[in-house]
Amino acid sequence: MLETSARLLRLLSLLQAHRDWSGADLADRLGVTPRTVRRDVDKLRELGYPVNASPGTGGGYQLGAGAQLPPLLLDDEEAVAVAVGLRTAAGNGVEGIGETSVRALTKLEQVLPDRLRRRVNALNTFTVPLLRGPGASVADAGVLTELAGACRDGERLRFEYRDHSGSVSRRTVEPHRLVCTERRWYLVAWDLERADWRTFRADRITPTPPHGPRFVPREPPAEDLAAYVARGISTNVYPMHAVIRLKAGIERVAERISPAAGVLEAVDDDTCLLRTGAIGLDVMVVHVMLLGLDFEVVEPPELKDAIKVARDRLTRALD
Repeated sequence: MLETSARLLRLLSLLQAHRDWSGADLADRLGVTPRTVRRDVDKLRELGYPVNASPGTGGGYQLGAGAQLPPLLLDDEEAVAVAVGLRTAAGNGVEGIGETSVRALTKLEQVLPDRLRRRVNALNTFTVPLLRGPGASVADAGVLTELAGACRDGERLRFEYRDHSGSVSRRTVEPHRLVCTERRWYLVAWDLERADWRTFRADRITPTPPHGPRFVPREPPAEDLAAYVARGISTNVYPMHAVIRLKAGIERVAERISPAAGVLEAVDDDTCLLRTGAIGLDVMVVHVMLLGLDFEVVEPPELKDAIKVARDRLTRALD
């Protein structure tokens, strides 16, 4: 009986790790006959695992999706990765999944071997998370799920949207993708009323179903949607735009500037361009100075005048 149970676990592990298996390959891996493999597959089905079988010389076995979630078999590295991810989600990330993450983590840690539990605890004990700042937002897990489903199904989405001033408008869009940064989630969608692509903060969206009908997906506004959203939230939303040539390589600069603060473009190994925005020239001067890098103003010329004013003010303060 113990030998049969161990073989079932081994069979299940093989099915979870590989997309398709022939009966002969499984029999060879398990050291049994193809007839025994068929019997073991039937036992897995009785336990709730949806194992699909296709006949013929090119047929085989495949673990499919079922109506309920059966137990999973994880190797050591997978178990550690899942445990660390759950513990991180319990304290940060999407609103509403903290408690769920804790419950799942409790179940997982209960069955973790001591050697793996020690690895997980060490990684979490000696890691300090960079928590979200006061300007960060928390997206509702249910809303994110609804938005992702509409993107997947190609279904028009209706919702109320609250802008930065608190005004609420009703929108009907063709959703395309969700983009997440270290602080917020965004929906990229075609706004039917405005006949243009728009980016919406997910934490400001209140879905108003029913949704639909289905639509034929349009050509996206950019091949790199992450860069597209970064331009929108770091530059396009501000009245003042600037292009700054930084005297440092893009890899070094990227360590200091997040996508929400500007879009970087490599020029050569020692130079890159920063495209960014601000509410005014004075704020732009401070923003550039705080980078701690040598720079040149490419545009606008008015920014050079604002830098001269700041220079003179600082000189007078030193005198």
